[in-house]
Amino acid sequence: MRRVCRASVVLNLMKCVVSPRLLLALLLTVSADAIAQTPAKTSSPGTFVEVTAASGVSFQHVASHTAKKYLLETMGSGVAMFDYDNDGRLDLFFANGAPLSSPTPKGTIPQKSGPRDWNRLYHQKADGTFEDVTEKAGLQGMGYALGVAVGDYDNDGFEDLLVTGYGGSHLYHNNGNGTFTDVTAPAGVAGGGFSTSAAWIDLDHDGRLDLVVLRYVQWDFDDIWCGEHRDGYRAYCHPDIFPAIAPLVYHNDGVRNGVTHFTEIGAASGISVPAKGLGIAIADYDRDGYPDIVIANDSMLEHLYRNKGNGTFEEVGMTAEIAVDGDGRTYAGMGVDFADYNNDGLPDLVITNLASQKYAMYANNGDGSFSYASYSTGLAGMTQLHSGWGIRFMDYDNDGLKDLLVAQGHDLDTVELNFSAIHYREPMMLARNTGHGFVDVSEHSGEVFKQAWVGRGMALGDLYNDGHVDAVVSTNDGPAHILRNETVHGNHWLGLNLVGHRSNRDAIGAEVKLVTTRGPQWETVSTASSYLSASDKRLHFGLGADTTASLEILWPSGIRQTLKDVAADQILKVDEPSEAPAPSTTRKAN
Repeated sequence: MRRVCRASVVLNLMKCVVSPRLLLALLLTVSADAIAQTPAKTSSPGTFVEVTAASGVSFQHVASHTAKKYLLETMGSGVAMFDYDNDGRLDLFFANGAPLSSPTPKGTIPQKSGPRDWNRLYHQKADGTFEDVTEKAGLQGMGYALGVAVGDYDNDGFEDLLVTGYGGSHLYHNNGNGTFTDVTAPAGVAGGGFSTSAAWIDLDHDGRLDLVVLRYVQWDFDDIWCGEHRDGYRAYCHPDIFPAIAPLVYHNDGVRNGVTHFTEIGAASGISVPAKGLGIAIADYDRDGYPDIVIANDSMLEHLYRNKGNGTFEEVGMTAEIAVDGDGRTYAGMGVDFADYNNDGLPDLVITNLASQKYAMYANNGDGSFSYASYSTGLAGMTQLHSGWGIRFMDYDNDGLKDLLVAQGHDLDTVELNFSAIHYREPMMLARNTGHGFVDVSEHSGEVFKQAWVGRGMALGDLYNDGHVDAVVSTNDGPAHILRNETVHGNHWLGLNLVGHRSNRDAIGAEVKLVTTRGPQWETVSTASSYLSASDKRLHFGLGADTTASLEILWPSGIRQTLKDVAADQILKVDEPSEAPAPSTTRKAN
């Protein structure tokens, strides 16, 4: 969350001091290259409708804003879309904060005080509405929670939860009967510090999910005054004031004394560079069969960890050319996604940041490097004055091209006092992929895109199993929002629920190539990405006019599976075979 400007004329990461008038001029100046390369307008917006009130979800995030402007208050919270009871319907989990005093003594680990600041679990009923089952499930939580990661770490067929927060994390084992047990201590994953986003990933391909937990900065409740020394102008401090801190990496050792145990292996794994991590995503960017990890860092170099194939990683952000933007500057990396937006078989990157910085898009060159593509894709021009957090590629109109959805809002609640063109509360952004770049279609995609929120976490998934990708968004110190995708089009779709057997049961890290008459698409199974959030692990493909598709699945175990003539408009469960089978035909069941 970057709070000090860096002028475009200053190269190689050098900071500058700029007058408010000059800074505003810089903010309002969109590069001529961005304008020249922005694709022509398209007449294919989406239709998203807020259905929160009708759904029965009434979550309200508690940030506990104080006069001291503690950094923790700005973070917001994450949301998860997952099916915790295996009834085929996606459920929702929200992380929540806890009370803060003004001042809060150093060394304090805030604790929840009652139902107002509980984490919340909502179970989806057969009619598409939700019921609050938090207390029954035992997921009220502890402490000031921030993020959530979903993964079946013990391969028992039920999704488990890792909840991050200030002071450490909590691991909740899904008992399979609608309840969860806090197994943090025996599992060995409590950690510590300012924990943010996390990702489940099989680091060494042993069939068990390991865990990477990001931490933001080394921070405590120091009474540091930032901003102007006058009433109403005190501001949240820039992260440059606080030291970076390394992620925590936990290897899944399997069952010990009846409980799955983890060992922290950050240094041994190579995932150990001090960072200011806020977003994490996985994909195999160099096509060697092993998933790699990208970390969105705030106001420092972005990190890309290349999987060396032996359970260890090396940080290659600079050589891969994703560590800085196109002008060689760092930025406030917050949300991230790692997916192939141009259907060339190479995972690309997008990272959100604050107004004046332009969201960062990196196109994968296929040689281990990336090209900064914010201008050529049109993303620079449409995001110049926006601040983004949760972000995901998603095909909202099922045309076979991945679009972008972004939760937006600044971190400084005082930003408008100095810069009238920048807003603390912002509407969501929907950018359509035209095949030649992206165009902002938010204005014509529903009233929800005219509502200003302090957006933070965002999870995506086919919430109603109707072939449309929906979104759930959390806001800082505000309500949750459920956005139902009701876009009208004549396109077909295919959902895939992969179940690993030799691989981890969630099939996290599996890569699917889908082919229609229009060409191929690629997706990686993961619940991570966005900001502090976990999305539906099921894959979703838009098929356009095609009613069948062919699939090639590369499982984490190395098994390749081919399915031909798969019927459209269904969510297909695919089990990992015991060995690579001959090509077969799979059709939609009646």
